[in-house]
Amino acid sequence: MNLCELRNVALERKARDYTYRLRIESLAIRAGEKIALIGPSGCGKSTALDLLAMILPPSGAETFQFNAPGDTPEDVAELWRRGGRERMARLRLRHIGYVLQTGGLLPFLSARDNMTTPGRAKGMDAKAVDAGLKELAGRLGIGHMLSALPDKLSIGERQRVAIARALLPKPELVLADEPTGNLDSKASREIIDLLKMSNQKYNQTVIVITHDENIALEADRILTIDDGKIVKDERVR
Repeated sequence: MNLCELRNVALERKARDYTYRLRIESLAIRAGEKIALIGPSGCGKSTALDLLAMILPPSGAETFQFNAPGDTPEDVAELWRRGGRERMARLRLRHIGYVLQTGGLLPFLSARDNMTTPGRAKGMDAKAVDAGLKELAGRLGIGHMLSALPDKLSIGERQRVAIARALLPKPELVLADEPTGNLDSKASREIIDLLKMSNQKYNQTVIVITHDENIALEADRILTIDDGKIVKDERVR
């Protein structure tokens, strides 16, 4: 089953005298895949994740389908055309976990509340939320900082909280923008192992942006983006 299907999807962003374009001619993402997105800085990797997360609207799309298990298949391009932002917000809440490169934690919530709010909003029962919190905090070594606000945490600690927040609701699609970029090698290994475990245990689709070749080679598939286009789609295993 394809979780996402895109064909001739374009996104254009303008900033003063500069116009950036991302174009995806054809991309099918199967449920349960581990995908690494690689390419030079500024090539469009983060923009591609924002597009898949339904945060940035395409400027044009022949096909943009999102097929979450247990939910109605959605024509995302049509949702954008008719202003279906509320529906896309519900799809993100129910099915997508997104780890931003900057962490993106809410500054007025503790680490605990940042981690648990998406699960509670999704409708998880309190026992499931507490169990997820305990497991992830233990795996990520952040159990001692749950009461701290984000500004009291290091960059690496904030990143680990953001990863736990994305994984706790057990979404079908996990998008991670350089999740190990601010971590040492030991913590990076723990994060990658956690993402692989979550992928295998819950059949999650995991898409990770990385500059680390060793991390990329642990994926099932590597997509190389350059100058706003997917220039290589290589199956690793």
